[in-house]
Order: sequence, then structure tokens, then C-alpha cells
Amino acid sequence: MTFAQATHPAKSVLLILNPTAGRRRRGLVDAVVRRVRSLDWTVDTVETTASGDARRLAETCDAGRYGVIAVAGGDGTINEVVNGLAARAATAPPLAIVPLGTANVLAHELGLGSTASALAGAITAGREILMHPGRASGSGLPRCFSLMAGAGFDAKVVAGVSAPLKRRWGKVAYVWRSLIEARRYRPVRYAVEIDGVAHEAASVIVTHARHYAGPYIVAPEASLDGPLLHVCLFERWGWMHALRFGVALLLGALPRTQGYRVVAGREVRISVLNDAGERRRQPVQIDGDDALTLPVSIGLSTEAVRLLKPA
Repeated sequence: MTFAQATHPAKSVLLILNPTAGRRRRGLVDAVVRRVRSLDWTVDTVETTASGDARRLAETCDAGRYGVIAVAGGDGTINEVVNGLAARAATAPPLAIVPLGTANVLAHELGLGSTASALAGAITAGREILMHPGRASGSGLPRCFSLMAGAGFDAKVVAGVSAPLKRRWGKVAYVWRSLIEARRYRPVRYAVEIDGVAHEAASVIVTHARHYAGPYIVAPEASLDGPLLHVCLFERWGWMHALRFGVALLLGALPRTQGYRVVAGREVRISVLNDAGERRRQPVQIDGDDALTLPVSIGLSTEAVRLLKPA
């Protein structure tokens, strides 16, 4: 169905804007707002000022007043909104995206265009899909994710890129950090249990999205509205293999690369099997942010979030 076909939708949008994400693209946000308003919708914009603001706004917004929640920011800000919407489940309006971040993985997954007209069309007349977010539980509070959770090399790269560095250098910051992590690489082994079956990996990404780090494919069979998680296992150890996997990702060849495979399942547990003398925290990245520490248990949330994509 399209949102425009729903029963008496409120033609009003709450736009949650992260002003520090994609500052150079603020003109896109303004253009989207103008386009939505030209279609006889109202738009109320609220800027975030601190971590947690986006989640609070999503969790407390008036669904009787707003027919759509839109978020203008990167995947981290979107993650906050997804967590807020998942907390209220059936009472939540559908979510639309105005991508401003470094990778914008969810935007690629939804097939969003890059023009103001295309993004405004998804907000006002988009097609709904029902997504059960992933849910990761560890030593901290549980976190939902719309895209992925990762442990190993990619999580260490994410943990090493500060917010100011990411804002200043964008994707270059991740390339720089990847080279640092490759240089300090140790062959840590992770135990990955998928629906009770044991596996080992040098790195692991748990996803229900096809894309990773932007337009790159890691799990060809994954789907946001699918019933399964897809566990990407990097089964070769060593910094040369880490770089080889990275190059294969950029070339679109990762799913066909030796030492890499994807296993679908419902319940995943990741822990450290052998830290190879590394003796440092083993982070877990969630939707591109350093979020938890191993061990973690991951499944799909029982609650669902409605996402809007182009009709």
C-alpha cells in the first residue's frame, strides 16, 4: 500500500534533524521541506542537540498530529529514531529518511533517490514496508538496529573513528582507521553461534540489509522486511586477508570471495574464543556506531517499525 492510501492520514510531518550530519547538504533538507509543503503538507522541524534527542522525539511524538516521522541525518541518527519507534510499536507513525550521513546505508537499502523531489515523494506517497529491527543485548542496554551489528575488524575501525573526525573527513576517516587496524592486527578468534550451530570467524557482521558502508553488497539474499538475520562470516585470519576482504567489498566481489560466507538464522550469539593476546575491549558496532561490548546475543525484535520507500 502507499501511505497516501491509508485511512485519513494526517498530512503533517515531524522532521527530526541532526544539524551536525552532512552540514554541506543542509540545502537538500530545505528543498525537501519546500517540496513537501508545496504538496499541501505541513512540516515541523526539530533539531537535535545531544545524543538521545532523536530517540526521545520519536518515542514521544503525537501520532494523532503527525502522519509521518522523517529523520534527516546519518545512519546513527536514524538508529536512534528506530529505537524510539520500536519502543512504541503499533502507536508509531511510519518513518521516512532524508539521508545526510557518511554512508547512508539505509537509504541505499530502501532505494531512495537523491533529489528533493524523490525524497519528498517517499515522505508523502511512499510505500510502507514492515521491518522488525535487529536487537542486540550485551553488557549495556539492549539496542535495536535497522541495518547491522558487527564485531571484529569493522567494529574496531568504527570504534576508532571519533565523531569530529567523521564529520571532517567522512569516508576517508574510515580508510585511515582501517589501515591503522590492519597494522595492529592480531588473529582474534570469535565464536559465533547461529541457531545453536557453532562457527568461528575473524570478523562477523549480523545484518538484515543487503548493503554495507554505502552501496556495497554483503548479503545478497537479505531483506529489511524478511524474517531472518544474515550472518556474514569472515573466516580467514591475518591483516592481508582483512585488506583482501575490504578490496573485494569495494569491487562488488565479496559474496564470491573465498573465506567469506553468509549463514541465515534467527538467534545469534557472538563471543571471544581467543583474544590472541590483544587484551583490549572487543567492541560491537551497531548501524555504524560503537555501541556494545562482547559478548552479545542478537535476534529480531518482536515489535515492528514501518518504513517508507518510493512507491
